[in-house]
Amino acid sequence: MIAGGDGGRMLEGVRVVDLTSVVFGPYATKILADLGAEVIKVEPPEGDVARLLGKPAVTLGMAPTFMSISRGKKSLSMDLKQPECREKLRILIADADVLVHNIRGKAAETLGIDYESVRAINPGIVHVHCTGFGQDGPYAELQAYDDVIQAASGTATLLSRVDGNPRPRYLPSLIADKVSGLHAAYAMLGAIIHKLRTGEGQTIEVPMFESFANFMLLEHLAGLTFDPPNAPACYFRQIDPDRQPFPTSDGWISIVPYTFEMMPRVFAVLEDPAFLASAAVTGCDDPVARNGIILRRIAELTPHFTTAELLTRCAASRIPAQAVRDMADILDDPHLAATGFFEHRTHPTEGNWIAMKAPVKFGVSFQPAEGEPPLLGADNA
Repeated sequence: MIAGGDGGRMLEGVRVVDLTSVVFGPYATKILADLGAEVIKVEPPEGDVARLLGKPAVTLGMAPTFMSISRGKKSLSMDLKQPECREKLRILIADADVLVHNIRGKAAETLGIDYESVRAINPGIVHVHCTGFGQDGPYAELQAYDDVIQAASGTATLLSRVDGNPRPRYLPSLIADKVSGLHAAYAMLGAIIHKLRTGEGQTIEVPMFESFANFMLLEHLAGLTFDPPNAPACYFRQIDPDRQPFPTSDGWISIVPYTFEMMPRVFAVLEDPAFLASAAVTGCDDPVARNGIILRRIAELTPHFTTAELLTRCAASRIPAQAVRDMADILDDPHLAATGFFEHRTHPTEGNWIAMKAPVKFGVSFQPAEGEPPLLGADNA
């Protein structure tokens, strides 16, 4: 159970019973496992569907996504439709600090994992419900997956604003799941701190739709922030079709002249210092249109240089820049190699695999999660 600081790992002694599946909840509990919590993943007999998200290396149910979000956790395989399994779950709950699940309303009550049932067993527990939509709204009982949330939040229309193709499209990432998982992680940490201070448990609802809408609308509410609105939705810089990687003679590069004061240095690097004084720039009074003129000129100049030349020049002139790297080449990144971001490990059944270290570095009390991603039911005994 939660105790005071004893020099151990940050969340050492914190027990989390995790009944979530796919990515939203498991990503949140991965963060707690990284911080030292004991995360007991309770799965149905067929296992979490995340175990099948991608080609498994050796063993069915050990897919890449599952490997990445399950290191350091324990796995129990239990059929909660069976009374004896629900009784075992109650024993776990009695000794847990946190229970987190993504099972909807009536089903949660039937299984005895709604807050009132759980609080009756363990009054001090932190009960976390990862939902698709806030339970006090008309979408409460609807199912939610990443694509659904991207659609509902307006995110699927962002690419159309950039390239003019009217067809809505999803961002190619489980971004809504992962963002919601981060919200769930900080919610659990806040509740754990509250419990340390007061001994009091509580229930927390983390709705995916609201979490992701909050994340995306931070900049994209834009002119709709004011009542009445003073400009359209969407932050203009993010949907500017000219704000894209620039071509070089041998690849692509990202150059970000974030302020107008940086522009003279950019055009000096590109050997066209007179452009900013040209009529095309000085004769344009609209700052958004002027920015497009400048970016299009940069795109005309960068092909005269190699990517390496531009990186060297930009670094010397203190201009933010990076080469565009293909996702398949990310393991070769020299910075990630130097910081030890990727860790080569050996799994007892899957063999050699590559894990990512937690990206946040603490000065004290932080050690990597112990243990490898568990096989289904590996800790039943």
